[in-house]
Amino acid sequence: MRSVTSFNDTWTFSEGFDAASAGRLQAGKSVSLPHNAVELPFNYFDEASYQRAFTYQKVLTWRREFHGREVSLVFDAAMADAVVYLNGEEIIAHKDGYTPFEARLTDKLREGDNLITVKIDGSENPEIPPFGGRIDYLTYAGIYRDVWLKVTDAVSIANLKIETRDALSDAKSVSIRCDLGNPQGVNFAGTVTALLKDANGKVLAEAAGESRGESVTLEITGLKGLSLWDIDSPVLYEVEAQLRSDRGSDRLSSRFGFRTAEFTTDGFKLNGRPLTIRGLNRHQAFPYVGYAMGRTAQERDAEILKNTLHCNLVRTSHYPQSKWFLDHCDRIGLLVFEEIPGWQHIGGEGWKQEAIQNVRRMIERDWNHPSIIIWGVRINESQDSHDFYVETNRLARELDPTRQTGGVRYITDSEYLEDVYTMNDFILGNEELPGANRPRTALRPQQECTGLTRKVPYLITEFGGHMFPTKIYDQEQRQAEHVRRHLEVLNAAYGDPSISGAVGWCMFDYNTHKDFGSGDRICYHGVMDMFRQPKFAAYVYASQCEPSEGVVMKPVTFWARGERNIGGVLPLIVLTNCDEVELKYGSLVKRVGPDRENFPHLPHPPVVIDHRHFTKDELGVWGMKWEDAAFTGFIDGEPVANLRMVADPVPTALEVVPDSTALRAEGRDSVRVIVRALDQAGNILPFLNDAVDVTVTGPARLLGPDRLIFQGGSTGFWLETTGAAGGIAVAVTSTRLGTVRLELSAVSDEAAAA
Repeated sequence: MRSVTSFNDTWTFSEGFDAASAGRLQAGKSVSLPHNAVELPFNYFDEASYQRAFTYQKVLTWRREFHGREVSLVFDAAMADAVVYLNGEEIIAHKDGYTPFEARLTDKLREGDNLITVKIDGSENPEIPPFGGRIDYLTYAGIYRDVWLKVTDAVSIANLKIETRDALSDAKSVSIRCDLGNPQGVNFAGTVTALLKDANGKVLAEAAGESRGESVTLEITGLKGLSLWDIDSPVLYEVEAQLRSDRGSDRLSSRFGFRTAEFTTDGFKLNGRPLTIRGLNRHQAFPYVGYAMGRTAQERDAEILKNTLHCNLVRTSHYPQSKWFLDHCDRIGLLVFEEIPGWQHIGGEGWKQEAIQNVRRMIERDWNHPSIIIWGVRINESQDSHDFYVETNRLARELDPTRQTGGVRYITDSEYLEDVYTMNDFILGNEELPGANRPRTALRPQQECTGLTRKVPYLITEFGGHMFPTKIYDQEQRQAEHVRRHLEVLNAAYGDPSISGAVGWCMFDYNTHKDFGSGDRICYHGVMDMFRQPKFAAYVYASQCEPSEGVVMKPVTFWARGERNIGGVLPLIVLTNCDEVELKYGSLVKRVGPDRENFPHLPHPPVVIDHRHFTKDELGVWGMKWEDAAFTGFIDGEPVANLRMVADPVPTALEVVPDSTALRAEGRDSVRVIVRALDQAGNILPFLNDAVDVTVTGPARLLGPDRLIFQGGSTGFWLETTGAAGGIAVAVTSTRLGTVRLELSAVSDEAAAA
């Protein structure tokens, strides 16, 4: 039977690499994985600082269980150009920085201590996607995902491929292909049994078959009373495959769901039901530590997308992302568009072959995820390359005929080889260019982009972003325009039934190369900042949910007479899913409904308060007294949301909120802590740029600096456990607002189980 255990702790990390020294332990720093080779400042840094070689080493002591069995290390990912050595001998090389690989140690281990050495090279090797051109994101060097020690018998289960048929029928079917691993090439005879289980582990059905070769396919039919996987009810089932053979036994499980997902000329359909996609793109980066964040942080991002922003899809721009993230998308019902690594550039023949292998690695890793509804098999925003993309599509369809392919482009009249024409439409804002010959346009008609005479399955995969970068502390008027642009594109997508939906660029701000962004190594393209704090535009997405999921009422204003050009707050957008919003200003009270005239297609248009509702005399003009405001949201005539904004905000409270108060002691568990400066009404003070100091005691460390500066009235940090159990005391101190203390705890797995 297999054993898979964490191999993340007690690595020795050092800078540089010497192949001649791979067989001896180097002096270095003790680290645990996931690990970022170079921790970067928040902004204004040199990205070349990690573009070099590094060495990771760890001693693996012989164990009795290794004798006569298969022993390997499974790397979930390492950036990049990884080479693994055992006692100085090269075992495996893996170029790609985003897909998993396995280093087989069998027959090369010796009794006693064995030295594992891993070379990582953060250089942007032009033979590896996405490198060779300029990239609008960073590729932080390091072993930034988990590593596992895997021990199996000579013959084991290598992978499971689960396909569901008749998902919409009362009697459902499931096909289980069990691929067997036999690296020694031994003769064997065995039986594979597949158990179908529900979420509680109850066995619902089983099938068995004999195998003497590389794989066996089992069918389970006539399944009744099973539920569909859907975004509102993501019901998961599990297949447990058991191998019994004269060369040993093994067991491997995988979760899946019964669902159908189809992009059509009439839009997207999930389980046969029309669903307009409303999503955002996500990079897997975090401040300071880059890619090196573990399970909890990955899951938290999925939850923010689903439960805070109320998106129904995320695009993994521009590479396969963490299995922890994808597993959680399965659990919470968040659809996924997953794509291979790349950004605009297509390299030579060797580069293309590596990209084609990335298609295989991505699909074979992730083909059982019900959340994934489309494979991106084109280099993001690249030019056409006929033979290359014929092959990526062919391979994807061969590996997984159950999902459609897409290929994200921004060029028009691009060769249509995929199943879905996926388009980055940045037309909004082009009216500002010299010689522009069209009025402000949210989205182009699809046939203008495709150049085809017919309509095809069509999805907007990016909009916004570099067309209107916006900081969380930008002037109110700019942020209001940022909001309006997201509203206009979503409204246009909802209004065209041939468009499957729109995926905005992007979820949060991210560090980037010097060639992009605002000159400080940040692209301020997100609807959130890098700490996942919402800008006003985040509420464009959040407000499209039904009130039963959460009432949203967010005025797009800092509520000040002189913040905007000329002065005043009109037009005032209120992002809401309420039926009406009432604004009380002094003695005046006005109740306004959604602006269906300008946003007729949105599920929940914003309330737009302007001179149709208030005259300039009613709100006053420059030089007149500024009053407090009270906003009330109504549904079915009943008040359901209240917000007070004051005319004279002053720093009043320091709010410190952790995502959780309990962390896992083992591994590198983490928790995000958000710090906000609030006025007397509990609203954020957007222009308070004071510093706060953070101190941490106990079994946790602070990621990044211990002095933080407010941006847009907020900041944040992550804490990471160090391996021991115990209490964690956190103090956040502001010279103006005092000290707030938190009591967290790191809990061992044994204590949590008890």
